Amino acid sequence: MAVPHGVLSVLLAAIFAVLGVVKVLRQPSLIARTEGLGFPVRAIQGIGALEIAGAAGLVAGFFWAPLGIAAAIGLVALLIGAAVAHVRAGDGSRDVTPPVRLALVSAAAVTALGAA
Repeated sequence: MAVPHGVLSVLLAAIFAVLGVVKVLRQPSLIARTEGLGFPVRAIQGIGALEIAGAAGLVAGFFWAPLGIAAAIGLVALLIGAAVAHVRAGDGSRDVTPPVRLALVSAAAVTALGAA
């Protein structure tokens, strides 16, 4: 179980680190898309900071499993919020599906961490 857990954690950490940095640095196309959800730029940067913290927590989970589990749970909650925001904005499945998929993968990470 150690190898799948490691691969999953590293993959998720990389994805969330990149997404978080892009939001914190205010990449124009991403900011324009997320402003359409009704969030101001400062809130988007805050979400990016949470994604970076979640990525760091997943990596720290290699050294202390409870922190990795907490990070994965936090990322699942963040992604559920993203899916809800897209649904409320009237976005189609093209925009709702990615956060749902990432939430499922993050939930799998929680399960793998809990089983380890």
